[in-house]
Parts: sequence; structure tokens; C-alpha cells
Amino acid sequence: MAKRKGVSLSIGRGEKSKKGGLTAKGRRKYNRATGSNLKAPVTESNPTGARKKRQIKFCKRFRGMEGPMKDDKGRPTRKALALRRWNC
Repeated sequence: MAKRKGVSLSIGRGEKSKKGGLTAKGRRKYNRATGSNLKAPVTESNPTGARKKRQIKFCKRFRGMEGPMKDDKGRPTRKALALRRWNC
């Protein structure tokens, strides 16, 4: 049986946000390629209900990931940018 080749998920121009995470264009590309349902980050300061639960789960999961918050030059990493964007 032939092994199926994975979907190319390289991030192109305009698909990666400078604030951390993906842009709407990047999320659309990922969702089309994988059949997933990525949603925009919860950026409001005081979300309620399901959005609050989603924010809490993301923050707990992402904070526990390995990796530095700053690179060698002292700039924030993508991890740090994402956590800041989600108000974690």
C-alpha cells in the first residue's frame, strides 16, 4: 500500500500575523487543506461563556509548551506573541 503524502502547510505571504498566529487568509488555507475548523483568537479583554472557556484552555495548553519567550536577540518568539495576543 502506497503511503499518502501529507498536505503542504507552508505559510506564505499574508498568512502569518506579525502579532502572532495566523491571519484570516492563513486560517482559511489551513482549514481547506485539512478539513479543520480553526477559529480566530479570543482577543477581547473580558470574554464570556464559550469564548472564555476557549481562551482559558488555549492559555493553559500553550503556556505549558516548551520553548523560550525571547530569542537570542531579545525579541519575543511566536509563542510569546501568541500568548500576548490571547491576553494570557
